[in-house]
Amino acid sequence: MITVYYDDQCRLCSKEIKYYQRISKSHTFRWRGISSSTEELKAAGISLTDSLKRLHAVDNNTTHIGVDAFILIWNQLKGWKILASMISLPFIKPIIIIAYNHFADWRFKRLSHCKLPQDK
Repeated sequence: MITVYYDDQCRLCSKEIKYYQRISKSHTFRWRGISSSTEELKAAGISLTDSLKRLHAVDNNTTHIGVDAFILIWNQLKGWKILASMISLPFIKPIIIIAYNHFADWRFKRLSHCKLPQDK
C-alpha cells in the first residue's frame, strides 16, 4: 500500500487528492492529510516543512517526493499511466521537476498555514 502525505489545508491540493481518491482502487493508497499526521510524518522521517513544500508518497519504505510522488501515484491510476510514462522520459522529467518545484515554492510562500517555525 502506498501512503500519500498531502497538504489537506490547501484547497488545490485537497481537490486534486479527492479526485485521485475517487478514481483509485481501494486498498492501493492510504491518503494522509498532513495537518492530522504530524507524528506519522515524524516517524517516516519527513519534516512538516518538507511535507508542506512537496507531495510525499511512501511505498515499500521508499519515499518519493514531488514529481516522483506524482509518477508513483499516476502509475496506479487507470488512464494516468501514459502521463506517468511521458513525464518519466529523461528529456522531459528535468523540465517538469523545475516547473513543479517553482510552483511548489511559490505556493508554500503564499499560503498562510505554511508560515510556521522551521522544524528540525
